[in-house]
Amino acid sequence: MGFVRVRGPHRAGVRTAALAGAGLAAAAAGCVFAALGTVAADGSRAEAAAGPVTAVRSAAEATVIDPAARPDAPELSGDDLDGKPIGPADLRGHVVVLNVWGSWCAPCRAEADDLDRLDRQTRDAGVRFLGINTRDPDRAAARSFVRAHGLGFPSLHDPTGALLLRFPPALLNPQAIPSTLVIDRRGRIAVSIGGAVTEDELRPLLTHVMEEAP
Repeated sequence: MGFVRVRGPHRAGVRTAALAGAGLAAAAAGCVFAALGTVAADGSRAEAAAGPVTAVRSAAEATVIDPAARPDAPELSGDDLDGKPIGPADLRGHVVVLNVWGSWCAPCRAEADDLDRLDRQTRDAGVRFLGINTRDPDRAAARSFVRAHGLGFPSLHDPTGALLLRFPPALLNPQAIPSTLVIDRRGRIAVSIGGAVTEDELRPLLTHVMEEAP
């Protein structure tokens, strides 16, 4: 089992993962955050020391999972920020970008405009963006965040973080806000990103999943 983090011209690193499906959560928990060999843009190698996962991460790191090893994403349902229901049928058959955010989170504000722009650019291609608004007990603060950034995609209201606990913790750490997942058309987690992400970082990862055969 190996992980390689590839550093390109942007801030995001990419780890390619070959994980046994049945033992994903346990195996990945011990490996994803271990010390990793780093491959720089020029092909040179360096060692990246493991560090603790912080509550708010300012730089994105992406884990890309081989199709044969992707775990199923949990089916999500609940109410949006206006109290309207959202269910699995709204997302089934689409590539989904799932973004975890809070109105109190500065890195979330930094990435919001890029996420909205990419959402609008990919919607006609069948991509659906969905937010999980977490640790905002008051919907009003979350709605103000949405209005301030003109977000056009819905968000589930998850004030206690209960929805986050349904995901493999190595791929969606409930302590890391913001986080972003790309879920393939078969409902499997294809990409996991910890920390704020830019349009330039997310686009090639999303395009890779979009171009896969259904």
